[in-house]
Amino acid sequence: MIKFFLMVNKQGQTRLSKYYEHLEIKKRTLLESEVIKSCLSRSNEQCSFVEYKDFKLIYRQYAALFIVVGVNDTENEMAIYEFIHNFVEVLDEYFSRVSELDIMFNLDKVHIILDEMVLNGCIVETNRARILAPLLILDKTSES
Repeated sequence: MIKFFLMVNKQGQTRLSKYYEHLEIKKRTLLESEVIKSCLSRSNEQCSFVEYKDFKLIYRQYAALFIVVGVNDTENEMAIYEFIHNFVEVLDEYFSRVSELDIMFNLDKVHIILDEMVLNGCIVETNRARILAPLLILDKTSES
């Protein structure tokens, strides 16, 4: 099960955070800073799976952005690794080559995409067309 989902830039600034288990704000801030430190300090040659406290961190770097997913011990690391890539492909398809600015200025849409893919910490959808369908309908209604 997914415990949290983070998008962070190389400077360590969180661009998106989504938690699937309740955690106090102070603990979230501390957790994010520790997780970001542990992932950003690793080299490109090192594995993208990190044991951290009572869960695993799976991360991928895309240009200046890191996507970090915290999962419990029973989750398949490769499935989450592919999920991260699928998420970025969906963002690329919607934004036509997604950038950090797209995420910052369209945070609501990024949350909608993530919510279409993950429900209560479980991956429920991976099909790009079905993930983007609600957003495309929202775009059409806002244009009218």
